[in-house]
Amino acid sequence: MLDDLDRALIHALHIDGRAPFSQIATALDVSPQTVARRYRRLRTEASLRVVGLPDPHQAGQTQWLIRLTAAANSAQDLAYALVRRQDTSWVKLTSGGTEIVAIIHTPTDVEASNSLLLRDIPRTSNITAVSAHCILHTYLGGPTNWRRSTDALDEEQQRVLREHEAADTSYVAVPRQLTDSDTDLLMALQKDGRATHAELAHATGWSPVTVARRLADLQAGGAIFFDVEVDTGHFGANTRALLWMSVSPAHIENVAATLAGHDELAYVAATTGPTNLVAQALCRDPADLHRYLARRLGSLDAIHTLETSPVLQNLKAASPIITDLARTRMPSAPARARG
Repeated sequence: MLDDLDRALIHALHIDGRAPFSQIATALDVSPQTVARRYRRLRTEASLRVVGLPDPHQAGQTQWLIRLTAAANSAQDLAYALVRRQDTSWVKLTSGGTEIVAIIHTPTDVEASNSLLLRDIPRTSNITAVSAHCILHTYLGGPTNWRRSTDALDEEQQRVLREHEAADTSYVAVPRQLTDSDTDLLMALQKDGRATHAELAHATGWSPVTVARRLADLQAGGAIFFDVEVDTGHFGANTRALLWMSVSPAHIENVAATLAGHDELAYVAATTGPTNLVAQALCRDPADLHRYLARRLGSLDAIHTLETSPVLQNLKAASPIITDLARTRMPSAPARARG
């Protein structure tokens, strides 16, 4: 379990993923060395990582939530093959280990090739069922954080972290959209959202000043945001489940907005398909999940059907790019399962 300082540091990173340790230390009233040590420990023990991600719409991407049913003896290998791909995120094993759930990022351009959806998955042996749900709107998730991971700091501490003291005060950020020239920058941020300007300059071939200004412009325009990956089990969320709901179109906005205010949920999105609303619940134990389903969801008459899929393993989080550390933890997949 995390202590108060760990939770405060994670909350601080949610507010500003690239805040200097000195600024975080000021808000938390500890030394920068203490913040740095805690950050390194959480990276190792709680899978903590700050990642820079593009807004899907501005990046010309469509997100698909897929559910694959596979033979029990091949599901894990297939899941890890999806983990290794750079067009997937949030890969999970659910429902007794025979179902794989993942988000696939595809080009929105109708002329582009969606090879994973149209070719690779249909040709993969041992997959017995496939359903794909286009994510139409995200009500909770992405730049909006799970409330129980952002409840450690008071208003004054949050104010300190939101004060941005630009090194070049003569420069005013101008909102920009993503272009093809930002590809290398995005790749570097998806690996490590806290990479220094010098490290990002090396990855892009730009100068550190150009990197700093481009980052400021993209953030000002909402083209990129910084997310915090962390093992939620350290917050006491040991029972996790995906909730597949069917809601009439006339009520979906109201139901989704209500669900987005529930502390038990970390993700809420409207999708295509017979279950047109999906959520992820993070609860202490099965009894806690039962209370949430029976009392809070059960009070929403507009939810016509509900399917609950327990999450057994989270194999990949928000970033499509896995680090070398994560790669060393994965077993080799057989050739038939490689993406």
